[in-house]
Amino acid sequence: MDLPVQHFRGRDGAELAYREVGDGRPLVLIHGFFSNGFVNWIKYGHAAALAERGFRVVMPDLRAHGESAKPHEASAYYPDVLAEDGEALLEHLGLTDYDLGGYSLGARTVVRMLVRGARPRRAIVAGMGLDGMLHPLRNRQHFVDVLTATEAYPHGTPEFLTQAFLRTTGGDPKALVHVVDTQVANSPADLAAIDVPTAVILGTEDDNGSGPGLADALGEGYFLPIPGTHMGAVTRPELAAAIGDFLTD
Repeated sequence: MDLPVQHFRGRDGAELAYREVGDGRPLVLIHGFFSNGFVNWIKYGHAAALAERGFRVVMPDLRAHGESAKPHEASAYYPDVLAEDGEALLEHLGLTDYDLGGYSLGARTVVRMLVRGARPRRAIVAGMGLDGMLHPLRNRQHFVDVLTATEAYPHGTPEFLTQAFLRTTGGDPKALVHVVDTQVANSPADLAAIDVPTAVILGTEDDNGSGPGLADALGEGYFLPIPGTHMGAVTRPELAAAIGDFLTD
């Protein structure tokens, strides 16, 4: 299943894309790095499952991803621009009563939106633990190396796997390399000040830090483990089930 692409403008004028499915309570879901709304939420059935549970699922493509603008100029990728784009989407849709979630880079974007003042009813932070949230640039060189590589990496290396995922999503390396430095670190005080009930949903084999640690660090966090690695958990039906259960409990 794919869905019609709709568009809105970022505050800097960039043309950004989103898809949506379902009728009911608005739920904005933000995808991970190198991915897009289709791959992260539609391809593996999450959007359809959540729509069946009564949600209007809105799935933006982050800038430099999917059907959104992919400028190559570094000036288009200032700190927190992804959070700002999320805010622009909420304004475009006129949403004031909604739920908000994200996976991996999308989870970091959700937390930055919360730190900056977004107040959904409930939030989902998936595919990200405490260390990955406190230190968003800890894997910076890995991604820069992959995005600037001129040859394929040896089979089985971490770089090979990242490079392979980039190829499957058709990402634009010259745009994506600038996304890395848009990420802003959160302090423990930032996390503690988030008073929105937030589910930390993490694969049991994910390597992005402690899920229970992140839940404890948030003002009102709840840890929900699901099976899988960072790349595997996002493909499993347990992800949509955990999101839907938390939002409807």
